Amino acid sequence: MIRRHGDAPEAGRRYTLRRGAYAILPRDGALLVTHQDDPWPEFQLPGGGIDPGESPVQALHREVYEETGWHIARPLRLGAFRRFTFMPEYDLWAEKLCIIYAALPVRPHGPPIEPGHTVHWMAPAAAAGLLGNPGDRDFVLRHAV
Repeated sequence: MIRRHGDAPEAGRRYTLRRGAYAILPRDGALLVTHQDDPWPEFQLPGGGIDPGESPVQALHREVYEETGWHIARPLRLGAFRRFTFMPEYDLWAEKLCIIYAALPVRPHGPPIEPGHTVHWMAPAAAAGLLGNPGDRDFVLRHAV
């Protein structure tokens, strides 16, 4: 059974399953996280949705690059969690299945190409306190602090 974080699903509401891959990216005692301005400002683990035909690891590499400008190596799956949320950018109620990896950020190739994202390095404990959803916080506390 995959653990749920956040609000329980609302009775009678239809949710669309959205699979995503996200990364805990430690380097030199800090974590690489992204800040997304829209639809609401929040710190996040880099990552995002898995496109049709993509494996979770392919999506992880693509999403981390888009949101941070960094290439990663040696992704290791740590686990997964579910959360039920509204995604205003898609006008969609989603059951998000979030697959979490640890990986090494190996080299930057420029700024994020995803609009509204900025890169931040911070201590793991600080990141755990600032991340925008409880599932991300839980994984950072269990695997990076």
